[in-house]
Amino acid sequence: AFRSVGGTPVFIEKGDGSRIWDADGNEFIDYCCSWGPLILGHAPAVVVDAIKTAAENGSSFGAPTELENELAELIISNNKYIEKMRFVSSGTEAVMSAIRLARGFTKRNKILKFEGCYHGHSDSLLVKAGSGLVTFGNTSSAGVPESFVNETIVVSLNNKEAIEKAFAQFKNEIACVIIEPVPANNGLLLQTKEYLNFLREICTANKTLLIFDEVISGFRLGFTGAAGYYNIQPDIITFGKILGGGLPVGAYAASKEIMSSISPEGNVYQAGTLSGNPVAMSAGIAQLTQCLQKGFYEELERKTKKLVSGLNELSSVNKLIKVFSIGSIFWIAFTEKENIRSAEEIEGESMQHFRKLYHHLLEEGIYLGPSGYEVGFVSAAHTDEDIEKTIEVFRKGL
Repeated sequence: AFRSVGGTPVFIEKGDGSRIWDADGNEFIDYCCSWGPLILGHAPAVVVDAIKTAAENGSSFGAPTELENELAELIISNNKYIEKMRFVSSGTEAVMSAIRLARGFTKRNKILKFEGCYHGHSDSLLVKAGSGLVTFGNTSSAGVPESFVNETIVVSLNNKEAIEKAFAQFKNEIACVIIEPVPANNGLLLQTKEYLNFLREICTANKTLLIFDEVISGFRLGFTGAAGYYNIQPDIITFGKILGGGLPVGAYAASKEIMSSISPEGNVYQAGTLSGNPVAMSAGIAQLTQCLQKGFYEELERKTKKLVSGLNELSSVNKLIKVFSIGSIFWIAFTEKENIRSAEEIEGESMQHFRKLYHHLLEEGIYLGPSGYEVGFVSAAHTDEDIEKTIEVFRKGL
């Protein structure tokens, strides 16, 4: 990813709390947080201890363990938007399985996605897919046959007319609409509740399933993610590594009716030897139990607001800097626009400014994802002192 900002990539040696150290011994305050899942910070004792205990009992069995039920019950009992869930080994697998489930449940083939939303690297979704592809200057991927994406409809975000036209053209053919309710892989393209409600209504009217891809936003906007934040009921929700303490894990969840289509109960196949492995389940139980502690999200949001407001005040130094945020997710842009809701609105000049700023931040011990299209994350391990130092480093860089 350093191709986007230039220079030599940073190779990480270790992490602890809010900090990471590279192979040369340089220390950084980390706002990448492994692209989001490390909501407690690096190597929190409660998660490390859970991993050690689980590993000592065996890393994988190819058979169910009680830990799967324990983690699923922990999540479902605190999230009214889902009734049943299935674990997989990555966010990509979660989305791939959710798409297959939607097609099997509706007996339709077409899927509708949005330009700039990233849903993992399965073939049918690598069409105008967000930051990784944008960073490398591509709008699709080599190795994906045209026939694989013929059933994928792509429309612009925040464009009701395009959605209505798609449903008019492909009536009774669209199995699902999939969206990042908080699009965070091509900038932070915050959508309005009114627009997300519109998607809910048009999907319901056309017997199409609405999938919220919450691999990024899940557990970052509160325990119930974007579904709870906006109080909108999707048909299927996908989750990523955050529910496994940052280990390789994902999940998809829905109502009992929809999930009953998954084998062996139904005829939609999905399996994986490492799905629900005990090490990841133990890490997830440990991490999410901490997230449920009283005041956890309020304190996380307080820190995020302190960082974001401090950076936005630097517009007195550089009038173009604008930091957008939601929950504990933030994005640094260089723009005069008050809102950016679609990929087309992101200005190339913003990326040039970010590239110049990025290396100053590195030199001063601040680590962000190496692309102006990527968002940043605040963890429970970040301190007020970390945030104050970060704001001062930005001030000098600007």
